[in-house]
Amino acid sequence: MSGQPLFDVRNLHVEFGTTPGVVVGVEDVSFRILPGETLCVVGESGSGKSVTALSMMRLVEFGGGKIASGSLLYHGREGDVDLGVADRERMRRIRGHRMGMVFQEPMTALNPVFTVERQLTEGLRVHLGMDREQARGRALELLRAVRIPEPEQRLRQFPHELSGGMRQRVVIAMAMACRPRLLICDEPTTALDVTVQAEILALINQLKQEHDTAVMFITHDMAVVAQIADRVIVMCRGRLVEEGNVLEIFENPQHEYTRSLLSAVPKLGQMRGRPAPEPLRIPGETESVRTGGTGSAARQVLLEVEGLTTRFPVRRGLLRRTVAHVHSVEDVSFTLREGETLGLVGESGCGKTTCGRSVLRLVEPLRGRVRLGGCDVMALDDGGLRAARRNMQMIFQDPFASLNPQIRLINQVAEPLRNFGIARGDELTERVATLFDRVELPRDFLRRFPHELSGGQRQRVAIARALALEPRLIVADEAVSALDVSVQAQILNLLMGLQTDLGVSLLFISHDMAVVERISHHVAVMYLGRIVEIGPRGAVFDDPRHAYTKSLLSAVPVADPRRRTSPADIRYRPVPSPIFPVGHEPGPSVYEEVGPGHLVLGSAVS
Repeated sequence: MSGQPLFDVRNLHVEFGTTPGVVVGVEDVSFRILPGETLCVVGESGSGKSVTALSMMRLVEFGGGKIASGSLLYHGREGDVDLGVADRERMRRIRGHRMGMVFQEPMTALNPVFTVERQLTEGLRVHLGMDREQARGRALELLRAVRIPEPEQRLRQFPHELSGGMRQRVVIAMAMACRPRLLICDEPTTALDVTVQAEILALINQLKQEHDTAVMFITHDMAVVAQIADRVIVMCRGRLVEEGNVLEIFENPQHEYTRSLLSAVPKLGQMRGRPAPEPLRIPGETESVRTGGTGSAARQVLLEVEGLTTRFPVRRGLLRRTVAHVHSVEDVSFTLREGETLGLVGESGCGKTTCGRSVLRLVEPLRGRVRLGGCDVMALDDGGLRAARRNMQMIFQDPFASLNPQIRLINQVAEPLRNFGIARGDELTERVATLFDRVELPRDFLRRFPHELSGGQRQRVAIARALALEPRLIVADEAVSALDVSVQAQILNLLMGLQTDLGVSLLFISHDMAVVERISHHVAVMYLGRIVEIGPRGAVFDDPRHAYTKSLLSAVPVADPRRRTSPADIRYRPVPSPIFPVGHEPGPSVYEEVGPGHLVLGSAVS
């Protein structure tokens, strides 16, 4: 790293005009980024991290923001430029070429009507002058680099045909396409499992070393910060409250807010020897969350899933004949008791989300049995299924895509209460306001629209909506992945408290192994559509038997900058395809019991 900064932010002040008045997004923020340096920006949702990054790219103006004062000095090879006053043509040449950005929500960052190839090659043709074949070849290289299986097929697909993690990897590939001098990453690994996350971080590190690229890395994952950061800045309520090198921040934090962030981080191994989930200790909170005890023998089985199989056809030719199937969920079986949590983990694209949607019949399975409280969900007609969904709700992975951009938040959370005739008038308004209290959102947010909230705040609205009907089963698909560590701890404690108070059961889908260890009673590990290992949380985490489970646990980053994982330690595995031609379907799952309730798929994963 050289002494001359690549980017210099001085006294940045950003405002947003709203109906009630002017809202300050960032106030008097100053920092530098050096070539070849990784600067991590941490802080709670709504602290101004993303607003700062969008201001540096001059994209904040497209979201209703205004750079009221301050300077954004880019020290490029062509000379120094104050991007705060640069004209549109200058910004077009710099943005996407000299500066790349990985956006927080991949579904909204990608154009739904363009193929992956069109979106990946656009910047290459505009900025680097590549022809179609050159750009396509580079696009294939990028998809392989971010570990996307079947890259040739992915180029032809549209964003909605990819999983959340795959969409995130496409966005990362787009940002890295032109080998920018400054790469701004806004929660780039939020939707990725730990193995792919480790590979992506190593890839970003490789780009930094080969091209002296500076990286501004916005994240709420303090373990990732410990692994990659050179320097760290901490933001709170639009202000920069602390700055220092990574060792100083982790070993001797000066600000109380920084100390509270570090204390809220769930660490893998903290639950060793503890028979039941336990709440995280949050500084400043005196009341502890009650847990439901350790015994499960007296609890009734709420959810029974047996032989669940969901496949998607692959059609080719002029007649669009089905030539193969994507085996998203293959012969999956498990049970979930009342008031318990089953953690479902695995890599992006392994079938976790499709499994959760199939249980609720948001995706129609090919076959299998699903029983909820004795009711055969698969046998219900449309009317019966609608009535049953009062008892089973879902928290979707992408909060922005699951919220209607044209409807105020109060009406979106109130909608299920109206649909089932539970409340009207003032009672309805008060119930929605109480739900906002539960998920730590201010009541004055009730009249806002989704675009007026940060990503983490939108996720809390989605959680409030799922809680509205007080269902017996909640399928939580990456419910806390978009939240900063302090709010994540609050939401995890909230979910555990709801289990105690309401007896709600959770199918908790996540790639964060430390979070799953904290909240789960039982854990199921998925790989290529199958459950390869399932059992009590302690058995799976303390004594993993399947090779894939071991690889997941070994890839978890440690929140200690003195224990960094070397890129040489990351074992790259070929990514197999879940597509099987018609007539070549895999056989049934055969399990071996290695302990009480601890089952392992018979065939090992290489």
